[in-house]
Order: sequence, then C-alpha cells, then structure tokens
Amino acid sequence: MFARFISEAVGLYWKAMNGSSRIRMTAVSLALSGLFLAWTQAPQAPAGNQLTIEKIADDLHVLVGSGGNVAVYTTNAGLILVDDKFERNVPEILEKVKTISDKPIRYVLNTHQHGDHTGGNAMIKDKTGAVLFAHVNARDNMVERKMPGVPGETFTDKKTIKLGGKQVQAYYFGRGHTNGDAVYVFPARKTMHMGDLFSYGGPFLDYSSKASGVEIGTTLGKALGMKVETVIPGHGPISKKEDLATYRREIETAVSRVKQQKSAGVAKDQLKVKTDDLKICCKNQLWERSMQGIWDEVAK
Repeated sequence: MFARFISEAVGLYWKAMNGSSRIRMTAVSLALSGLFLAWTQAPQAPAGNQLTIEKIADDLHVLVGSGGNVAVYTTNAGLILVDDKFERNVPEILEKVKTISDKPIRYVLNTHQHGDHTGGNAMIKDKTGAVLFAHVNARDNMVERKMPGVPGETFTDKKTIKLGGKQVQAYYFGRGHTNGDAVYVFPARKTMHMGDLFSYGGPFLDYSSKASGVEIGTTLGKALGMKVETVIPGHGPISKKEDLATYRREIETAVSRVKQQKSAGVAKDQLKVKTDDLKICCKNQLWERSMQGIWDEVAK
C-alpha cells in the first residue's frame, strides 16, 4: 500500500513539473499531500493482532504498530490516550487498553489531524464517550477536509488536562509537520509525545496543512526546552531527549543543504540533498518530496 502511494505521488509530481512555477508548486503540494491523506485515511485491510505494548512506567504505556504511536496514561479516574491510529485499529486498541487498566477512556488527545493518528476518534468517542482534544488548527484542518471524529475541545498555546489527580500539559510551539502539531508532556513521568514533529525517517512536511521546513527547527528547539527525559515519536521507537536533539540538528543540516543548493542556482527538480550521513532524519521518500516545499519556502 505505501509503495503504491509513493509510486503515485512520484508520477503526479513529474506531471506537475510540466507547468509554470506557480502551478508546479501548487500541483506538487496537492498531489503529494492529497495522496498522503488518502493513504492515511482510506480503509485498510483488517488490523489483526498488530499492536504491541511498551511500558514507560506503571501508569504510562505506548501501543506500537500499524499507525502512529499511542500513549496510554492511567489515572484513578480513567485513561488519557494520545492519538488512536486508524479506525480499523480501534478494536485492538480497546483490547490492549483493557490489559493495562479496567478504567474507562476519558480523553483522546490528538497530536495533529492525519488519519493514522485520528482515524479512531469517531469510533472511540462512540464506544466510550471520551472527550476529543487537539490544537485549534488541527481541528480546523479536520473540519475543512470533512474528516470524522472532529475534536470538541481545543487549545491555542498551552493547556493542562487534569484527571484523577494527574495532568498532561498540551503545548503548541509552532509550525513543522503541519500548522497544528501539539506536543503533550507527562510531567510526572518526564516524558513527552511529539506526534509527527518527531518521526523516524521523516519529516514529512504537509504543505497542504501549512507545514514549514524552515521553521521546524525552531519549533523542535522549543520542545527541547521541556524538562523531560523520554520522548515518544509519532512513528519509531521510544526515544531519549538526546535523540530528539539529534533529529533537530539533522533536519537543520538537511534544510541548510537545500538552501545552499537553491543559492547555487540548482533547480527545484534537480535537488539532490546528501542525507546518508544523517542517523535519524530524512531517510524516506516522503522527505525527498518535502524538499521541494523547502525550496519553495526559501524562494519566497
């Protein structure tokens, strides 16, 4: 499925390159972003037993596999989830959650709007009555795209979610993967969930959702100011703060290389940015396509 998505994205990209520069920019962004959103939101094959549980603490676990990483925070008054993968994953998510705690799910906090992180929203709300929560821009993006499971509660800069004597802090640090990326901090566990602001192999810059490769380094720098030790990425293994710092440095290196080539007169369709010396970021084809958007940002 993912391979087919990449193939279609590349095909549409080359078709778009035949137009004017303005048309190219719009067509490339829409082609890639549209196919990405279709891939993350379209019905997939039954999930089966794809999820595993990883323990950070007695009250904080992560469901890994098939979609974005899901944090499960246990309190005496119920559970707080961060993200919920695809709709097809919901039965297994609920099954896995029951092995962690018999408490009800009270909140689902979304890191951003993409369907591999919000696809379970509607079904979980229907089955549990959980409150759906996200940054206001993520909610607006979902409304614009007529996506199911639109969050009923939002925030702009910072908000604290309290439940059962515990808290999760929601922060918005600026544009990056989209214009609505929320970072959730579990202060008692010195852990934060980054969503796709931090995604191994990425970043994918969704320019249809006002992403920014130029600004993402600053956004990640603000996240690094949090007093945490453990970082949950949107995709990839549970990591340390040092890994996030490496990811940020590597992204800034890659963006700098795009700028250098732009300044040297390299055409957008001829970009060849070296990334084989980078450990975490910029390893997949979504990143290769995102470079075009960075070129456009620099050109402005």
